Amino acid sequence: MSALYSSIFAFLRSSLGRKMIIAVTGLGLAFFVLGHMAGNLLIFLGPEALNAYGHKLKSMGPLLWVARIGLLVMVGLHIYFTIKLTQENRVARGDSGYAVKKPRRSTLASRTMIVSGLILLAFIVFHVLQFTVHAGNEYGTAAYANYDLAGTKVHDVYAMVVHGFSSWLVSGFYILSMALLCLHLSHGVSSVFQSLGLTTQRTWPLFKAVGIGYAMLIFVGNISIPLSVLFGIVK
Repeated sequence: MSALYSSIFAFLRSSLGRKMIIAVTGLGLAFFVLGHMAGNLLIFLGPEALNAYGHKLKSMGPLLWVARIGLLVMVGLHIYFTIKLTQENRVARGDSGYAVKKPRRSTLASRTMIVSGLILLAFIVFHVLQFTVHAGNEYGTAAYANYDLAGTKVHDVYAMVVHGFSSWLVSGFYILSMALLCLHLSHGVSSVFQSLGLTTQRTWPLFKAVGIGYAMLIFVGNISIPLSVLFGIVK
């Protein structure tokens, strides 16, 4: 058993192991973002569709919190190992952190992965406080069961989302966070395939295009919600 633990720790300390963890957690988070967006887009079908979706999630009980904690663990591991790997790569290259160097064969997305990741972590905390914990939200605990869904009083997720995004400040922060998320995804999704050893010099442009396309899909889908609320399309 001790030999197994030693092997696991050795793998986690290796560059390959850290790349694999970053790739696997990144892929998991990318799938979550897609599923989360698909659920949120039900707002365009009206209150009943979105509130039924919210009620179905709520009915999962403790399993929902297990999923939330698991998601936060994935975010934490992804950020931690990304920072560690970046630091190790800088040491290996002999970067002091003070010299001004012209970036070579890198993109804005790849150079800002850590910064965008930390800002996104702050956004996740804010997003959870607003829409999960209902901090400062009038559609929180006091009005938890106020929507009639086939004779059952359920949480009015639709009203909560519309109320939350009615603020230009909140919507602006959300849109900025989505821009950073998609900048992150445009590089991260394609890099997952590279870390898993699935790319070659010939197929890399294709995977790079997949990453950009996926990021644009997420960006357009997510920002359509606050913009529709701000401009009165969703009321």
